[in-house]
Amino acid sequence: TEQKHSLSMEEVARTHQWRHQVLIFAFPFGSHPSFLLNLVRRLAGEAPAVKFSFFNTSTSNAAIFKDGRRNHNVFPYSVGDGLPEGYVRKQGVPAEPAALFLKAAAGNFRMAVAAAAETAAVEVRGVVSDAFLWFAGEMAAEMEVPWVPVWVPGLRSLVVHLHTDLFRQKLADSGDDKEKVINFLPGFEAIRKVDLQEGIVHGDLKSPFATMLRKMEIHLPKASAVVVNSFKEAESEMFDILKPMLQKLLTIAPLNITPSTSIIADEHGCLEWLDKQKPMSVAYICFGTFLALPPHELTALTEALVESRVHFLWSFRGNPKESFSKEFLEVVDVQGKLVPWAPQTRVLAHPSVRVFIAHCGWNSVLEAIMAGVPMICRPFVGDNALNARTMEFQWKAGLGLQNGIFTKDEVMKAMNSIFDPYKGAEISRNLKTLKDLALEAARPEGSSTKNFNSLVELLTK
Repeated sequence: TEQKHSLSMEEVARTHQWRHQVLIFAFPFGSHPSFLLNLVRRLAGEAPAVKFSFFNTSTSNAAIFKDGRRNHNVFPYSVGDGLPEGYVRKQGVPAEPAALFLKAAAGNFRMAVAAAAETAAVEVRGVVSDAFLWFAGEMAAEMEVPWVPVWVPGLRSLVVHLHTDLFRQKLADSGDDKEKVINFLPGFEAIRKVDLQEGIVHGDLKSPFATMLRKMEIHLPKASAVVVNSFKEAESEMFDILKPMLQKLLTIAPLNITPSTSIIADEHGCLEWLDKQKPMSVAYICFGTFLALPPHELTALTEALVESRVHFLWSFRGNPKESFSKEFLEVVDVQGKLVPWAPQTRVLAHPSVRVFIAHCGWNSVLEAIMAGVPMICRPFVGDNALNARTMEFQWKAGLGLQNGIFTKDEVMKAMNSIFDPYKGAEISRNLKTLKDLALEAARPEGSSTKNFNSLVELLTK
């Protein structure tokens, strides 16, 4: 047979003399897989002789590896997505693919690892997984190697999950009192029952998601180390609650202080448009990948934008012609720009951007802190409401909305506060305090840097 001149990635993975390998298991939704890949790329850079085998659905791998960055020692492998043959995604049911994935995940990851083992007979010395994937702990125990779960949100939401029984017990007699304040854990004075994630005391407590989180709660204390995408200086009370519950707690944010601008493309001309706007004049709007506002809230937000005359850049996932009125689309030409996707870190860093209107996912919160841009928070799911309350009342670095929904008056009021020279400056000062703490944590002697080095040591020694 003819000699091939260039080896495929699979052949490199098989033939290279690796010292050992680390298995990585991703949860393929939201910002979870890209955060995990960023972390793995940093680990891989510190350990060039170690192979990192990244297990994820093929669809998610295609999306996150398309940026063209290549580590010679990070290899993607496919895992079944749990979707039935010919599955068509239903409008308005974003959780269904995740539920189907989770139902089949334990078996699918085992099958994928077994299939990969035939081509890569390299000794496994560690398993790093999204913390959601609790069964990775069982697989690591069977292999007698460290398990390092990675919690992609912040410390506060993890405190809630690891105290599920306490919350259920203490809130059992609160009935329909959504405003009941959490007064039985330090640092929760601003948090109400209604702010808690689904599956703790409200929502379907038997759903695949709630079941997965319950199992995670049982398994995490057994992990060799739990990595959290936060910096302990911003959430010190939460850190102090969690530390005694876990074998090792490693906060590692901010992971990328200076995102390489050349890597994040700007295919829709967002930055060029921002260059033409006045400094600190623009509202940037984005609600993540899967989330869509109910029509009446979409109308309220558009009316507030028109009346306020604030210029806006909106990363909008739907079809604008179907979602917006003809009158609003005419206003867009004069006052704003609608795009299907925006390079978020670069947009937030732009001097024209003054406010970030978002769902308050943890990733967006960290990016807003690092860019120094105040948030107006409209929470949707999971930890969003916890984050929004933390931003508004704990850190005083953003604003929430009454009842957590958009009305024209609420949006106008929040934007007026942020654009107000006195109130807005106070929020900006608080953001700067948080950013300085983050930069301190990322210094060579900072807490996050030390923790990252401990992680490298654990997985590559």
